Amino acid sequence: MRDNKEMPGHLARRFQQIAVAVFLAEVEEAGFDLTPVQYAALAAIKFNPGIDQVTLAGLIAYDRTTITGVVDRLVQKGLLVRQASARDRRARELQITDAGKRTLRAITPAVEAAQRTMLRGLTAKEGTELMRLLRKAIAAGNELSRAPLRAAELG
Repeated sequence: MRDNKEMPGHLARRFQQIAVAVFLAEVEEAGFDLTPVQYAALAAIKFNPGIDQVTLAGLIAYDRTTITGVVDRLVQKGLLVRQASARDRRARELQITDAGKRTLRAITPAVEAAQRTMLRGLTAKEGTELMRLLRKAIAAGNELSRAPLRAAELG
């Protein structure tokens, strides 16, 4: 049996724990109350206005059944609105509010600082290489995930 420190799953989980802690600390220090998933959802909607929740879940590789809670919290915070779709009465389109746009602009320095902190033990070259290798491993395993990353469908 191998030591946990030699297992990619364990290391990925540890890095995720660190990444979330760093993100939350930076964002809280900047005066905001957003989780990494809420931030990802808000940013995805800003760049894909009018998407539905299923599409949002695919864009940020998040579980379709739990994305509702993420969206609910962003709506409660006044950062998003749900609107009836002009194409499908049953569907709800997501739009970022002006407050959501202001929040994204204001929170960006904290998010960028968090990203730098996550890689602080690495040289710039090592950080670039880690990112390349993470993207490669994630692309190879995407379809194995319970919440695979999906591109937005143009419609």
